[in-house]
Amino acid sequence: MLIFLFFSFSAQAQQDITRLKTDIDYFKKAKIGEPLDTLEGWRQGVVVNLNLSQGSLQNWAAGGDPFSLSINGMGSLFANYRKGNARWDNALTMAYGLQKTSSTGMRKTDDNFDLSSKYGYRFSPKWYAGAMFDLRSQFANGYLYPSDSVISHAFAPAYVLLALGFNFQYNEHFSLFLSPMTSRVTLVADRRLANLGAYGVDSAVYQYHDNGTRTLVQRSKLASYQLGAYLSAQFNQEVMPNVNWNTRLDLFSNYLKNPQNIKVYWISIVALKVNQLITVNLNTELIYDDDVRIWKNKQGVYGPRTQFKEILGIGFSYKFSRIPDS
Repeated sequence: MLIFLFFSFSAQAQQDITRLKTDIDYFKKAKIGEPLDTLEGWRQGVVVNLNLSQGSLQNWAAGGDPFSLSINGMGSLFANYRKGNARWDNALTMAYGLQKTSSTGMRKTDDNFDLSSKYGYRFSPKWYAGAMFDLRSQFANGYLYPSDSVISHAFAPAYVLLALGFNFQYNEHFSLFLSPMTSRVTLVADRRLANLGAYGVDSAVYQYHDNGTRTLVQRSKLASYQLGAYLSAQFNQEVMPNVNWNTRLDLFSNYLKNPQNIKVYWISIVALKVNQLITVNLNTELIYDDDVRIWKNKQGVYGPRTQFKEILGIGFSYKFSRIPDS
């Protein structure tokens, strides 16, 4: 059985929806490839998705858990500024999900946040020179099931990126940021996890003695620094009636170590709008980082692996935005 959860909004929400319709009409008037910098000031918006499902079985011959409940929430906020040839784009995306069944109890199904900020100054119709900042991590502990051993938590790991380069802004739907000089830092704010070197930081070094004891020679590091080239491509558009595709692809090559091993982060959200409040969402996330060791058990880790996550949900969606007065 599928349950949809609805919120009550104040009169302000109706005003926000009216502004959103104005915003949509504004975008529809634009020609393909035409920069939309005619309105100066702040453009702000929020998108909230909430998916809730529940199931129960009683005397069910085919078998299964007597009870299951899952909830997944995702939020996206943006605040973009335009003034003359300058543009400043800021975005925060957050996701968290839980599932409870009779046999496994409560488990986390999704957990991440990503804060990005990009500033540019236009020197040609579609090219900007500027900088980009990005911070990506999670909110809560991650566990290796069924042992319930903690293998990650907030800022363990976290990825911080600062890039200087050029942004190609084809239109408001597609942009491409290129940087030949990017600093990337991996943080592991947990000494136990850092000692294992699971996220690319230098693990602790010990000297072992004949009597079976050991001496700590070098403490593990809680951060690792990388310098390299970075590419970030973003696309967000309605690809067919009532179907919107929002995707971002990040590629990074570390000059200091194995530059041929490209680090990949690709997130994609396809949203099918059923009506004003109900949407069907398909969220996928693909990650490859040769510095990340996938856990085998609580004693050790595998080597690098391609990570993939997919979440399909049907539920409540609310969106509003504000644009500068013309």
